[in-house]
Amino acid sequence: MGVTIGMLYPGFGAEDDYPYLEEILGEGVSLPLVHTSVGVDAHEVEALLDLGRSERLLEGAQELRTAAPDAVMWACTSGSFVFGWDGARQQAREVQDALQVPTSSTSLAFVDAIRALGVGRVAVAATYPEEVSRHFVDLLGHGGIDVTQLVSHDIATAALAGELDRGCVLELARSNDSPEAQAVLIPDTALHTARWINDLEETLGKPVLTANQVTVWQGLRLAGALRPCAALGHLFAETAGLPAGA
Repeated sequence: MGVTIGMLYPGFGAEDDYPYLEEILGEGVSLPLVHTSVGVDAHEVEALLDLGRSERLLEGAQELRTAAPDAVMWACTSGSFVFGWDGARQQAREVQDALQVPTSSTSLAFVDAIRALGVGRVAVAATYPEEVSRHFVDLLGHGGIDVTQLVSHDIATAALAGELDRGCVLELARSNDSPEAQAVLIPDTALHTARWINDLEETLGKPVLTANQVTVWQGLRLAGALRPCAALGHLFAETAGLPAGA
């Protein structure tokens, strides 16, 4: 039986990760993607609050309706965590109420993925400026997760993040391989990472969670359709048996 996870993705950056993820997850997984509108492409708090406002998400949700999704993801980290824990949950609830299917976001997916792996201490290798990255650390803390180290790379826009190649992504991960951390997080859906999860984990010797990876994982989890995938690292290998909502 097939499963459809609808993706609300802001603007353009690494949206081609999703057809790749659809392909490697195998027959029966569909990841239709709607590009939500963007005001100013900037890794700045005010711009990100505008990016994630209700009108933009609900407009995109209506476009997804024809795909009849089993679950929906707001595929954006910074455009959810800048709203804080309660605000990120409210974003998801509004889309869920509109479409009547389980809904979450990339920020909340990171928290659930870390918990599913039984990890408590993480390092964050962020593309964002420090001011923005701190909001992600705060959200993780609200979820009971200890950030042992944060490195912010001060990339100004999603478009620029989307231009980073494999070597740059590996270097970004290595920049924050905190010895105390049990996993490393790379929280930007505009950053290409899906093809390099195993490379990242082999380089660091520990689980690596990236934005587009956890977004798809969360959608499948909500739909009760998690499955193992050898190309997607520890997260998909160790949690594939979780029941829906676990």
